[in-house]
Parts: sequence; structure tokens; C-alpha cells
Amino acid sequence: MKFLSRFYMALIFFILYAPILVVIVFSFNGSGSLSHFSDFSLHWYRELFRDGEALSALKNSLFLAVTSSVFATVIGTFAAFGISRAKRRYYQVAVETVSKIPMMNPDIVTGVSMMLLFVGVASILKLSNVLGLWTMLIAHTTFNLPYVILSVLPKFRQMDKSLTEAALDLGCTPAQTFFRVELPFIVPGVISGLMMSFTLSLDDFVISHFVSSPDFKTLPLYIYNQTAHEVKFSMYALCTLLIFVILILLIAVNLAGSAEDRKLRKKNRAGAKGGRG
Repeated sequence: MKFLSRFYMALIFFILYAPILVVIVFSFNGSGSLSHFSDFSLHWYRELFRDGEALSALKNSLFLAVTSSVFATVIGTFAAFGISRAKRRYYQVAVETVSKIPMMNPDIVTGVSMMLLFVGVASILKLSNVLGLWTMLIAHTTFNLPYVILSVLPKFRQMDKSLTEAALDLGCTPAQTFFRVELPFIVPGVISGLMMSFTLSLDDFVISHFVSSPDFKTLPLYIYNQTAHEVKFSMYALCTLLIFVILILLIAVNLAGSAEDRKLRKKNRAGAKGGRG
């Protein structure tokens, strides 16, 4: 049984990661052929950095990912704060459930609904060519919000409420209490939500496809347009770079979460020893 379980797990991982490995390996293939690997070369990476359109799409993607993730993190953090401070349980559950709808919706439903919303508002305001950077920024911020709330809200619930009450009793205003007591405690959740928002925004295609314009293309849209013709091997290099960037971010998120868990366990052990003493 152990052999079968290990074989099954190995097969699953092979199916999941074989396409990614193919992209990475052939991004270093100097011959530019999928039929054979001739020699190790960085030629396609050099070609990628000579492609002005690809670099422009990369710049657009980075700007959009950074901006939308920051907006989503700020809004989502305060939303999580409001949910955690709600006095009525049913209100907390209702708002938390509603906040998860964009996360549970299929991307194509979210993309089409946002496109219709933007076009409808533009027709009311008598605007033309409304789709572009600003609509993409609103859309990316919207679908990132649930993930930030999901990351930050548990931190608020883990926090000892007596710390907040003590700060208020000692003369801190609610704003001072939030920034001096609560915010340092929830920082790991905020960072986790920020990184998750960044990665989701960076590789989003479906929603971006419906709310974008020809004059503002992100990297996923640029790659999709390339697949309509003969795919250049520089796209393999581009995908490889994206894979490594996202991998590094995911490792950083996991390490931050593990460090916080170790810190919490150490604090609990210290408290237990103090209680026994």
C-alpha cells in the first residue's frame, strides 16, 4: 500500500509539474526547437529583453499588481477590522460571507459583470473608451479584497482583546490603539494578503481580458496574443521568469507564516510555564 500511495503521489506531481518543467528546460534551448535540445543558451532571455512590447507589458503588469495589491490590502485590512469589531454575530457572518463572493465566483462571471458595469456607467456619464488602466485597477482591487480579508481577519480574532482594552484605559485613542497595538500583531496577515494579492493580480488573465483596452496590455494578455500566432521561444523565457517570481513570493509567504506560528507556539509555551510556576 505504501508503494501504491507513493506512486500515486509521484504521478500526480508529475502531471502537475511536467508542463512547467518543459517550459523551463526549453527556455534554455539555443536551437529554438521543441523536437530536440541542442545546447544550453541564454539567447531567448536576451531576445526577451530586446522586445519593447513585452517589456512594456511587464511594466504595466508590475504597476497594476503593486497598485491594486496595496489598495486591496489597505481596504481589506480595515474591512477585516470592522468585521472583527461587529457586536452582533449574525452581522459578522453575513458580511464575511458576502465578502467571499468574488473569490467563489468563476472568473469569467466576475469579468463579464465588471465589464457590463463599467460600460453601463460610461453610457450614463456619456463617456467613451472607458475601459483601460482605471477599470483594470478597480477590477483587480475588487477580486483581491476577499483574499486580504481572509488573511487578516484570523489575526484579529487571535489577538488578546485585553491588550486593546488596556491601551484604551491608559489613554490611547482608538486610532493610536490600532496603529500601536493591533497593527503590529496583524502584520504577518497583512503581508500575506499583500503578497497573495500581488501574485493573483500579476497572473490574472480572464478578468483582465474583459476590462482591458488595446492601449493597456498586461503580461498575460500579451502572452495570450502571442499564442494566436507562432509562439516565440522568448515567451518560454518570459514564463520561466514569472514562474520563479511567483515561486519566490509563495516561499516568502510560507516562511513568514511558519515564523509566526513558531513565535506563537513559543509564546504559548512560555505562558504555560509561567502559569505552572
